[in-house]
Amino acid sequence: MSLDSVRAFLAEHAPDLTILELADSTATVTLAAAGHGVEPAQIAKTLALRAGDQVVLLVARGDARLDNKKARTAFGAKVKMLPPEEVATLTGHPVGGVCPFGLATPLPVYCDISLQVFDEVLPAAGSTHSALRISPARLATLTQAAWVDTCQLPAC
Repeated sequence: MSLDSVRAFLAEHAPDLTILELADSTATVTLAAAGHGVEPAQIAKTLALRAGDQVVLLVARGDARLDNKKARTAFGAKVKMLPPEEVATLTGHPVGGVCPFGLATPLPVYCDISLQVFDEVLPAAGSTHSALRISPARLATLTQAAWVDTCQLPAC
């Protein structure tokens, strides 16, 4: 069902985008990067967070870690990850396939500025075996996302 909701969203808002479905799981950044032949950083992971009383989705590069201090500044409250059951209920997508498209519940979407270094990123597409290729700018436009600085990049 969630893959179908992403298909419906894309059919209406971005019919030129193609969902890529793989036989093997892409439920983790490592699996997704290997399956699509890209570096883990290029995977656009979607995190469901509670910031005070509000639930938000944050799309960040695959190798970035949420920086609690930056996130508190960006969202105005302490943030914490939602439990998997709540993520699935609110988004309509299973953990490992969560994306900002075709959501069961309208949620504010944010994109971390760390995505902007790429011409193309790969967010999941509603299942643990799917993704799509999209520019970060278009991802933000399609999801009406605001850009925030909430992540810490790995040390080189």
